[in-house]
Formats: sequence, C-alpha cells, structure tokens
Amino acid sequence: MPLSEPKIDVVTELPPVATASAPAASDTDVYAVHGADPEVLAYAMAKYSRSALSMRESLKEISSQRAEQFLNTFYFQYGHRSIADLAHLSFAIEKLSLLAAIELVDEQRWDGQERSTRYQNFKKSGWFTPGFDGDGARRAEYTAQIEALFAAYERISQGAFEHLKSRIARPEAMKEDAFDRTLKARAFDVARYLLPLAANTSLGQIVNARTLETQVSRLLSSEFAEVRLLGEKLRQAAAGAAWQVHGDALKALADKIKHAAPELADEAIALLEREVHVSPTLVKYAAPNVYEIESHKALAHAAQEWMAGAAIASAPVVDLVEPDAGADALEIDLATSLLYPHCHYSFRQLRDRMRELSAAQHGEIIALGVAHRGRHDELARAFSAGQALRFDILMDIGGFRDMHRHRKCIQLRQGYTTAHGFDLPEYVEESGMRAEYDRAMQTACNAAHKLGHNSELTGGELDIDPAAQYLLPLGVRCRAMFKMDFAEAVYIADLRSQPQGHFSYRRVAWEMYRAVARQYPALRGLFHTTDIAEPVDPLKR
Repeated sequence: MPLSEPKIDVVTELPPVATASAPAASDTDVYAVHGADPEVLAYAMAKYSRSALSMRESLKEISSQRAEQFLNTFYFQYGHRSIADLAHLSFAIEKLSLLAAIELVDEQRWDGQERSTRYQNFKKSGWFTPGFDGDGARRAEYTAQIEALFAAYERISQGAFEHLKSRIARPEAMKEDAFDRTLKARAFDVARYLLPLAANTSLGQIVNARTLETQVSRLLSSEFAEVRLLGEKLRQAAAGAAWQVHGDALKALADKIKHAAPELADEAIALLEREVHVSPTLVKYAAPNVYEIESHKALAHAAQEWMAGAAIASAPVVDLVEPDAGADALEIDLATSLLYPHCHYSFRQLRDRMRELSAAQHGEIIALGVAHRGRHDELARAFSAGQALRFDILMDIGGFRDMHRHRKCIQLRQGYTTAHGFDLPEYVEESGMRAEYDRAMQTACNAAHKLGHNSELTGGELDIDPAAQYLLPLGVRCRAMFKMDFAEAVYIADLRSQPQGHFSYRRVAWEMYRAVARQYPALRGLFHTTDIAEPVDPLKR
C-alpha cells in the first residue's frame, strides 16, 4: 500500500523574535535564601512536591518542631532519604590525625579543603597518640619513633631547601622572600614522605545531611578508636548548638536592647541569641554499620581462604586491568572488587584467581557481600563494578591523598601495610640525603611492624595492629583501585600531569595516560597530558 504524501503546514507569518532590547516576558522568580536552619530549609524545599506555596511562604509558616516531625515521618519511617540531600551542613574538624582525615573524607559526595603539606610545616602540628590499652612501654616506644620521624622530616626539609637554593638562581624580578617561600614549598614536597600518619591536620567540610549520616555511621564502624570517636563528635556537632560567626556581636546587640528598649527585649533577645542546631534530626539515629563491619570480616576471611597464602606478585605503579570477556565477566569483576579492599594483592592477581573459580563460587563470594545488608543499607561500594577503565595504582600514601580527591570514580583502598615498601622522592638522591632518608623510613616501618604485629589479624603476617599503623610515614606505598569512565581518565591524566603538580601523582597521571594509549591507541590524541620527562622549573610549580 503506497504511503500518503506528508502534510506540510505553510507558515505565512513568523512570531516575533525575542531580542536583548525586548526580552521575552517571564514570571519566573529567582532569589537566594539565607538564614534558615538547614533542616528547616530541607523541609521547605521538600514541600515543593506537596504544596503550591512559595519558598517564602513555606519558610514563614515552618517551625523547627514541624520540620522535625516531617523528617521523622518521611525520612525515617517512609525512607525518603533524598530529603536529606537538601540540608547542607558546614563543619570545621581540627586537630585530627592524617590517618583519621583519610577515613573522614572517603565519601563520594564530599566537598572540603584540608591543610596542605606543601605550604605548611607540619612539625608544628603535633601528633595523635593511641591508647595502647595502657601499655606504657609500647606508648614510650611509639612516642620515640614519632619524634625520630619528625626530626628526620625537619632535617630532610632543610636539606632539600638548601640543595634547591644552591642550584637554582633567583630571577631578578623575584623578591628574596618569595623565592624562599617557593623553594620551601618544594622542600616540603620532599619532606612530606617522612610525615607519619599520626601527624595532626585540620580540614573543613560541606556535606548534605544524607552524606553526613552515612559518614558518621561509617566512622563509628572503624577499627581505629580515634576514628570512632570522630564519628561520635561529628554527630554531636550536628545535633548541638553551632558556633555563631557573629555570636559576640549579636550578644552585644542584645545587651544594648535590654537597656534601650526593655519592651522589645524579650522578643529581640530570643531572636538574637537563638541557638542553631544544623541537623538535630537527620543524624540522630546514625549508628555503627553492622553491614560494613560483618562484611569486612567475612570478605577478609574469604580473600585469605581463596588466595591460600599466595605471595604478592610484583606490579607496576599503574596497571590498567583490561576488561573481561565472556558471559561471567561482571560476576568476576564483582567477586574481585569485593575481595580487593580486604587483602594486599593486586587487582590483576586477584582477578586471575577469580577466573579459576566456578560460577557457583563467584556467587558465594557475591552473596557474602550482601549477607548482612539491612533494609536501608546501600550496596557496598565494591558493587559499583563493570567499568571499562580500571586502574590498579600502587603509590605512596601522600600521593594517594591527592588522588583521593577525584570522586567521579569508584575508589577501593586496601589497608596500610609495609609489604609494598616505600617510595623515594626527587632531590633526595642528588642532595646526598638518600642514606638518612632510607634509614628513617626503614626504621619507622620496622618499628610499626614490631610494635603492631598481630598474626591473628585477617591479613596474617602482612597486617599491622591499628595503633601501630599511625607510625607509617606517608612515603610508604599503598594500593588502591580507581574505576572510571574515559572522560574522567582524560581529566585526571591531563590535570595531574601538569608541571605545577607534585611529582608523585604526576608520575601516576603519566602512567595512566600511557596505559590507555597502549590499550586504545586510537584515543591517545584526545589527551593533553604533559610528559613528565620534560624539564620542570621549580619556581613555576
């Protein structure tokens, strides 16, 4: 049957075109909102789905009590957890160890900023000391080792600075103090390898209430006592009275009103001195995550059982593990990803072992990953599997902290161990400080293993007691899997290979590019990665 000819509408008169001088009419109202408590604001935003009121009207009629009642009903009883995404909270977390900071920021939905090891002397920060269950001898040994590391940190920093100053001429246009500051920053880049995980830092974070709830729950589930206490302090800070930036000024104003206008005093003072509680409702039930705790035990035992004590195979700095083929590719990836954070093997070595197992055995491992999952628990991060680009990266802990900021990818980090050795920063060899550096690093690693060796831990001989892990310097290597799409790989490789970056992650970024270029040569032209072999001017970094 022949098709009929299409009907064509002929337009004889075009509508007027909106121009800059004659904009199209619009009733859209756009305004910023300030001054509402985070949970009240979240309630007001959530009301858009159920009410025709404007934001102004909603906020005028909502009290904190009504917000709490609403959140108790819809967030906790009905499980509408996206409501908590609307409440954004700011926190200052100060004087916590580098180890605790790594645990704290390990969220995919996280924004914040931490003290920089490049621009600040961490010798002034002090350090965290675990309890050691009241063992005074272990505590004294720990303190001596920490002091030795900080002394080495100071000597290496000063030595690197003097070396750089002796070989780099100051440009005439550059002032002496700016020249020294720049070289000291480069020297801190070298010396940071000796900073122990116990070193104190500070950071600020801005997170939504849902992220805070999962963050607190995860921290409360940690093997580190400091991290568990940090989780409790975060929960208390969210529920308690927030620090008011203008608190002193508001109090002074309230005092003036008492004398100038007594008839207004009660109402005005109540408003001026009102305490703000940023999230008294949304995180009040955050508790240790049984799913995470029990899954760790089960999967660590499974990794030990399936690998049967195999030696850790050597691996490159960056290993782009090629995608699996076949009907069971996703199951193999899931089983490997689930076991990976609970052992010290490379992803490739672990994946090769999983390939030898049957489909039923893959299913057993995957089942362990959900066996303890509760009704409101999100699937473990390891279930975010199936990405084409999987970079297994073996780098120093300090460099990992920089790479850790890339949150548009799935990161699976293994525990700290001395099994992978430590890295050598640039300038140490040529400045004649190699022997001192090696001695300080090796002494710290030996002390951590001696002080914290526990053969009954899940990883056997390679595991170190949580308290002793604080002794490990940032130069010790750690292993982490980064799974991502192609766009993120290009972004990381291009950004992190730039000359102003730290030499640790510049090397990783360059190797990421090379790995993709080898596996997908037709795509190499899409990168704008800087070759790390090109000379770098230390004054422009």
